[in-house]
Amino acid sequence: QVQLVESGGGSVQSGGSLRLSCAASGDTYSSYYMGWFRQAPGKEREGVAAIDSDGSTSYADSVKGRFTISQDNAKNTLYLQMNSLKPEDTAMYYCAADRICWWLLPNYNCWGQGTQVTVSS
Repeated sequence: QVQLVESGGGSVQSGGSLRLSCAASGDTYSSYYMGWFRQAPGKEREGVAAIDSDGSTSYADSVKGRFTISQDNAKNTLYLQMNSLKPEDTAMYYCAADRICWWLLPNYNCWGQGTQVTVSS
């Protein structure tokens, strides 16, 4: 199984930007489908963005036009560029991987430990 480590979270003001990274190790990165999820206190984990092996992407309606998922297979790294951040984007963000393409469903087999994003108004 692949191991995932997120980084890049932090505190920003509304309208700001952050780029999250997810470094993968331990297995062939290119054989995995990848996704970003988030979970705010008291809420269920929700899919934010996902990418398949061909580079096709899917986004939650709440982040379309503001967030961009990408990956660098040479670096075994997944990214989430987050622009025009809003207070409601505040959550713990997780990357996930699986050999099955789950898109935005939280059924992935492998999860990172998460990185906190806090957006103040």
